[in-house]
Amino acid sequence: MSAVTDLAVKGAALAAAAAGDFSGLPIHNPSVECASRERIRAIQLAGLIEQVAWTYARVPWYRARMDERGVSPADIKTLEDVRKLPFTDKSVLRETFPYGLFAVPLDEVVELHASSGTTGKPIVVGYNAHDMDLWADCIMRLVQMAGVVPGDRAQMAFGYGMFTGGFGLHYGLQKLGCMMIPAGSGNTERHIAMIEDYGTTVLVATPSYALHMCEVGERLGFNWEASTLRVGLFGGEPCPPGLKTEIERRMHIVCTDNYGLTEVMGPGVSGECLASRDMQHIAEDHFLWEVVDPETGDPVPDGEMGELVLTPLGKQAIPVLRYRTHDLTRVITEPCACGRTTARMQKVRSRSDDMLIIRGTNVFPSQVEDVLAGIEGVTPHYRIVVDNEGGLDRMTVHAELKPEAFSDSFEEMEALRRAIAERLKGVLLVGVNVRLVEPGGIERTTGKAKHVEDRRTSAT
Repeated sequence: MSAVTDLAVKGAALAAAAAGDFSGLPIHNPSVECASRERIRAIQLAGLIEQVAWTYARVPWYRARMDERGVSPADIKTLEDVRKLPFTDKSVLRETFPYGLFAVPLDEVVELHASSGTTGKPIVVGYNAHDMDLWADCIMRLVQMAGVVPGDRAQMAFGYGMFTGGFGLHYGLQKLGCMMIPAGSGNTERHIAMIEDYGTTVLVATPSYALHMCEVGERLGFNWEASTLRVGLFGGEPCPPGLKTEIERRMHIVCTDNYGLTEVMGPGVSGECLASRDMQHIAEDHFLWEVVDPETGDPVPDGEMGELVLTPLGKQAIPVLRYRTHDLTRVITEPCACGRTTARMQKVRSRSDDMLIIRGTNVFPSQVEDVLAGIEGVTPHYRIVVDNEGGLDRMTVHAELKPEAFSDSFEEMEALRRAIAERLKGVLLVGVNVRLVEPGGIERTTGKAKHVEDRRTSAT
C-alpha cells in the first residue's frame, strides 16, 4: 500500500488532529509507549543497571570517576541511585577526544558523527550496529507521532556531513518504509521543484529554512495549498509557536518538532505528537531523564522548570552517564490524549548557557521571540546584537517587517519602532534599541539560524 496514493491513509493523521480523536492512529511500540508508569520505570531501571555496568567495565574515564566517589555498578539499585553517578558535559568529550569514551573496539564502530567544533575540539560520537538499530527505532517512533506512515515520500533539507540530523532521520524514515529524497541543504528553488516533481509528502528541515522555502515558493508562484506536502519534521533549532503557526498557515501542512543532541545519540530523544502541541514524548525506554537546578545540580520538584539531564539506556559504542544538556524544560508524566503514557518534556526554548546578562538583568532570546510573535506586521526573523559602549551594555533587536507593514512614512515606522521597544522593555525589564529591517533583510540560512551576536565577548 502506498500512503501517497491512498488518500484515506494519507490524510488520517491530519483528520485525527482536526477532530481531536487519535484512537485510530498507529503507535509504533504500544507495549512501551502505552505502558503503566510502573512498567516504564521498571524498564528504565533494568536499562540503567545494565548501562552502568557496561560503562564501568569498558570506559576508564567513568571507572576512575566512579571509583573516586566510591560507587560501583552494584550500588545502582533504584532509579534515584543515578544521582550517585558523575555528571558529563561537553568538556568531558573534548578532554577525551576523539575516542577516549568509546566502549567498543573501533573495528566495531560502523559510523562516526561530530559537532561543528566552532568553539574548540568537536564532539565526536560513534555507533555500532546495535546503536544504529536503536537510533532508527527512536526515529520511527517520533515520525509516526507526527503522522508519517509507510509509503510517504520524505525530502531531506538537512545537510548530511557529520551532523547527526540528516542521517539519523534518513535511517529511521527509510526503515519505517518511506521513500527518501536526499536533497541535502541549500538550493531552495531545486527543493521546491523536487516537491512538485516527486510528490514529496514530508519535509525534514530547520523551521527557519522551511519558512524561507515558503517565501521563495510564494515569489515563484508555487501553490503550497495544492502541493502534495502535508507534514513538516522540524529540528536543529527551537521553533516558537508563532513561527510554527505561520508555516502551517502558509504551507498548508502540519508542523512537528523533535529533539535530540549529538552527545547522547542525535535526533530521537523526544518528539511531538498531534495531540500535545507544546510537549514532546520522551523515548523513556532508551533515555533516563532528570530535571535539575542548573546552578546546584540538585533535582527540582516534579513538573518544574530546570536543566534536562539525560542518560542513554542501551547505547554501546559511546555510553554517557548523566549528560548535562544545558537545555531548560519541565517534564510531566500524565497520560496524553494521543494514548501514550510516556513522559512529556516541554519544548526547549532556552538554554542555561544562552542567557544574556544586560545591565544586571537576565534576558533569553526566547523572550524576544515571544514579543515579536505577538506584534502584527513583524516576521519571525530577528537578530540580537549586544555590545558595550562606554562601559554600559547595549542590546539592539533587529526586527524584520512583513511587506504589508513596511512604509515610506518615517512617522509610521518610528511609531512602530517605539511600540516594539516598549513591548520588549515591558517583558525584558531592561531598555533595548530596536532597528526595523525591510522585508527579507535578515539573512536566511539552511542550517540553524544564528539569532544572537554578542560583541562583548569578541572584544575581550
